[in-house]
Amino acid sequence: MKIAIVGASGAVGQEFLRVLDEQNFPIDELHLFGSKRSAGRTYTFRGKEYKVKELCHNDDFKGIDIAFTSAGAGTSKEFAETITKYGTIMIDNSSAFRMDADVPLVVPEVNGEDAFNTPRNIIANPNCTTIQMVVALKAINDVSPIRRVHVATYQAASGAGAAAMDELIQQYKDIAEGKEPKVEKFAYQLAYNVIPHIDVFTENGYTKEEMKMFHETKKIMHAPNLDVSAMCVRVPVMRAHSEAIWLETEQPISVEQAREAFKAGKGLVVVDNPENKEYPMPLFVANEDPVYVGRIRIRSFFAVRTGLEPATPCVTGMYSNQLNYHTIAVLRVQS
Repeated sequence: MKIAIVGASGAVGQEFLRVLDEQNFPIDELHLFGSKRSAGRTYTFRGKEYKVKELCHNDDFKGIDIAFTSAGAGTSKEFAETITKYGTIMIDNSSAFRMDADVPLVVPEVNGEDAFNTPRNIIANPNCTTIQMVVALKAINDVSPIRRVHVATYQAASGAGAAAMDELIQQYKDIAEGKEPKVEKFAYQLAYNVIPHIDVFTENGYTKEEMKMFHETKKIMHAPNLDVSAMCVRVPVMRAHSEAIWLETEQPISVEQAREAFKAGKGLVVVDNPENKEYPMPLFVANEDPVYVGRIRIRSFFAVRTGLEPATPCVTGMYSNQLNYHTIAVLRVQS
C-alpha cells in the first residue's frame, strides 16, 4: 500500500503518523508532503527517515493508493484535482468537502458503506465532536429511529491544537505565579474558566462548530429530517471531549434496552454505575480509543410522550479525527 500524508509537519499529521504505526496499518511506501516552509524536514517512521516534499501541482501522486490530507480547507480545495487525478483516494480532514453531495462523509461504525461511493475519489472526515456523537447515536437508532437530538459539548483544549494545549498549561503556571496569563488561542483565558464559544458565530446565533454538528449528523445518519441542536463549550481539560446528549426516539426505549444497545455498539464502552461513582471522565480515558457512554437515564417528566430521553455523556479518549481517518482507510484496504 502506497500512502501519502499532506500536512505531515502539522499537529494532526504527526498524530496521524502515530496512529498509523500504533494500528499497524500496511504501508509499503510512505510519502510526506507539506508547505514550502515545511519542505525538507525529516521524520522517523518505523525506523526509517522520510523527508517532507513541497506540495505542488505535478504528478507526485501518481501511483499513490491513499492520501490523508490535513492542511486546511483552502489547500484541500486547491490540490484535490492534483491529488486524485490518477485514482488516488483522498481522505480529507478539513471542512472543504463535508457537505458536498458527491463526497461521502464517513464514520465507519455508522455509515461505512458510504466510503465505497466516491465519484470524485474524495472521502470527507467529519468534525471531531460529530464523530463521537454519531457513534453513540447509531446504537440507539438501530433500536428505534431518533427524532430529536440536543447536545451540549465540553471540548478539551486539544481540539484547538497543540499550541492551545501549551497555552492552557502556561496560563495555569502564570496564574500560580501571580502573572497575567497570555491569551492567544482562545477568545478568553481558558484556565479556571469555560468558554461558550468555539469557531465563529453565524447569523442564526449558533457558532460554526454547532452548525457543523447540525449538518454533519444529518448527512452521516442519512436522516435529513432529524432535529439537531448543539451548544459547544470549551473547557479547561487537556484531552478528550465530552458531550451530554438528550435524544428522543420514535418508539419508547427503556434504560435497560439503551444500555444493552450501547454495550453491543461498535466503538463503544459503557461505564454506567453512578452508585459507585463510575461514569465516563476525561481523566481516565484521554489515551483510549473508544467512545465511553454513561449516566444513561430517562428524563422522567418528558418520558410519557417520548421514547428514550437520556442524558448520555459520551467521552472520547483518542477516538479522534486521526483514528477515524485510519478506520476509513482500513475499510478501503479490506474491500
